[in-house]
Amino acid sequence: MADKSSSFGYLPPLTLALVLSYMAVAMPLAVIPPFITSWPGYGNAVAGLVVGCAFISTILTRTLAGGFADRRGGRSAMRLGLVLYTLASAICLVAGLDLLPRNASLGLLIVGRLLLGIGESYTLVGMHGWGIGLIGPQGAGKVLTWTGAAMYGAFAFGGPLGLELYHLAGFSTLMGVCTLLPLIGLAIVQGVPAAPIFSNKRESFWPVLGTIRPFGMVVALQGVGFAVLGAFLSVYFLARHWHFGSLGLTCFGLAFVAGRLFGGHLPEKMGGIRVAMISLGIEAAGQACIAFAPGPVLALSGAILTGAGCSLIYPSMGVEVVKRVPASIRATALGGFAAFQDLSYAVSGPVAGTLSDHLGYRAIFLMGLGCALIGLILVFKLARRGALPLTGVAEG
Repeated sequence: MADKSSSFGYLPPLTLALVLSYMAVAMPLAVIPPFITSWPGYGNAVAGLVVGCAFISTILTRTLAGGFADRRGGRSAMRLGLVLYTLASAICLVAGLDLLPRNASLGLLIVGRLLLGIGESYTLVGMHGWGIGLIGPQGAGKVLTWTGAAMYGAFAFGGPLGLELYHLAGFSTLMGVCTLLPLIGLAIVQGVPAAPIFSNKRESFWPVLGTIRPFGMVVALQGVGFAVLGAFLSVYFLARHWHFGSLGLTCFGLAFVAGRLFGGHLPEKMGGIRVAMISLGIEAAGQACIAFAPGPVLALSGAILTGAGCSLIYPSMGVEVVKRVPASIRATALGGFAAFQDLSYAVSGPVAGTLSDHLGYRAIFLMGLGCALIGLILVFKLARRGALPLTGVAEG
């Protein structure tokens, strides 16, 4: 394998391919509800099912993708994921051509969305395994940081771009673009060499569940703040008769990506536990600002703090996971670790919606505040027990 500096040069093409693949996820996300509800007799509940099924298939296949990456290599897993993305988008394209009865088109959309979720599992876990395998465990923080910046950058730009393309050219044209983007990503990574494979036998996920669970719980608790902000900040602004609610996600996204780009080295330099402590405190402050804001300026400031706080928690805890699992099961462990965040996103929305119906929108952000504080307490307890070093990062 090449030396560390030359191996790091493989990270930009891998990241660019990930950006393109996540654009294929982000661009249709805001389009599917208006597309489905434009069909006579189909409402928001059906649209929600079509949107949400992709996240469910992602959660259910994270560890499966991780096992594949451990046995066959991250390169094979990521390339397979990109192919699945292409196939999923092509199926959705056919569903949008209005050639079939509505129920058949709906069934195709659901199949495409389920396949998209599987593609996301293999692409992301493959990127983790491929990148860390090339750079080494000492570069795990950089790989996790770059992948997060790619994902959230794609969501920040993909949503508005997808809506604009949908209004200009229709659903099938949009899905045609989404079919091409992963193929371009596949071409970009063709020249990146495979990383070493440490095991070609099937490794079980369950032996490492106890190791990754506390780190995954921290990531899940952190994810609540992002989930409730993304889903409910704009309607919170409307309920308070404030302007500029649409800027909330922009503020969050810019702060998140900036944190990844400018602070991505901190988990390796300071240790994941210390960075997580600081980050959870910042996220809690952001959620408190939103909950108790007397006007939109403080609420938008809270969105910035939430984005900055959430930014480094996933790579911080991911670094600790990589340090504690053998290389032969690294991708499986990271797949299970990522599933904690997926589950947080999947559960937070419905819980927050129910909470807001009974207690109002402020209660949602108080829930985000409470989860961040519980995460902070959990990290402090782990550090006090000696489960995590307060400084430094162990050798790979």
